[in-house]
Amino acid sequence: MSRFTLNDRPVAFRMDPQTPLLWGLRSAANLTGTKFGCGVGDCGACMVLIDGEAIRSCLVSLAEVEGRNVTTIEGLSRDRSHPVQQAFVAEGAIQCGFCTSGMVMAAAALLARNAAPSEAEIAAAMPNLCRCGVYPRVVRAVQRAGRVIRREETISAAPAPGIAPEDAARSVPAMKAD
Repeated sequence: MSRFTLNDRPVAFRMDPQTPLLWGLRSAANLTGTKFGCGVGDCGACMVLIDGEAIRSCLVSLAEVEGRNVTTIEGLSRDRSHPVQQAFVAEGAIQCGFCTSGMVMAAAALLARNAAPSEAEIAAAMPNLCRCGVYPRVVRAVQRAGRVIRREETISAAPAPGIAPEDAARSVPAMKAD
């Protein structure tokens, strides 16, 4: 059994200790924001924070996170208020969304170490692959999040995506019984 802290809560996974953390997160914890991309550590879609460091979860076993602190995209901020999340939305750095959680996690780790990274430092800290090619917007988003962290700028919180329950009830026409 592998015991560690996941999104600020103690957990114990009853899985083979050699299971990749990615599969433990997705299958046992039902935290599907961490994506499976390549399975060999090339794409970065599965990036999580382990003790604050951006790590590809497909390359780390459950045994290797024993006693450590793991943060997934779901644990970064439950209400999407983290400066990196807000900046990615504000800068339009999200297209298909597949790589987004990994990029956000890599950016959060970078900005925790260095709130004013250069473009070269951003590129070096974010090895993520994006099939949509939003890299220039990602750089702008990371720089903007850094300004927010340094309190040089604010971002108006974007509403959570989706339909409010009260609006959903009004938007669906009533079904008639025949």
